[in-house]
Amino acid sequence: MYSKRTGAGTLPLVFVHGFGCSHEDWEAQRKALEGRHEVIACDLPGHGRSPGSLKEARIANFGREVAGLLERPSVIIGHSMGCRVALQAAALQPDRVAGIVLVDGSCIGRGDPALAQEKVRKEIDAVGYPAFISAFFEAMFFRPLPQKDEVLARASRLPADFGRALFLDIVRWDAAELEGVLAQVRAPLLAIQSTTTNAERKRVTMRMGDTSPWLELLKECVPGTRVEIIPGIGHFVPLEAPEETSRLVGSFP
Repeated sequence: MYSKRTGAGTLPLVFVHGFGCSHEDWEAQRKALEGRHEVIACDLPGHGRSPGSLKEARIANFGREVAGLLERPSVIIGHSMGCRVALQAAALQPDRVAGIVLVDGSCIGRGDPALAQEKVRKEIDAVGYPAFISAFFEAMFFRPLPQKDEVLARASRLPADFGRALFLDIVRWDAAELEGVLAQVRAPLLAIQSTTTNAERKRVTMRMGDTSPWLELLKECVPGTRVEIIPGIGHFVPLEAPEETSRLVGSFP
């Protein structure tokens, strides 16, 4: 698995990107923080510069890969799907986790894992994977963003069989594994949140003081969870609010 390492310091920061993305999403944070920290930004299997086979399209596999980057106590920072990967890695190497930062995370699979997965499988197959994932990503933006076209292009370049398998595993993992993995967290946890899903299953921006089922789940499973809302932006927090993201990560834990 490809990883970019820069900087130096006593507390490494390990950045994990989201579905269909790459380590490049963290470039602003790398530049802001490498003067005080060793910064490690990876490309998960099948993403960016890392090759990946269909059998590797699993959160459990991604978690093992990221856990292998933890050579000493580190802060793991995950965005979107990367939140799941960060939590999975932390469960595998708890003694090497000094903190966990979850950036605009969510839970899209609930209840019986097989039923949750089947429901989403039917939604994907009803329109085809390319159309499904295109609409899924388009709903993440609420204002102009210079990097939007590149984000959408990267997502579309993810092979359809790999992307479909990975998305369905995310749904299964959320329903089957999320709460158990959260219950194992012993390190300080910071949630940086900008969006949530409303009753109509539409992604919306958050306002200061808002909460969501995702944030309430974190606070229930991990007492002491710190929540920071960045209002008025879309899902790609590291790109849309780079300075605030760097400030929050750099001041944690």
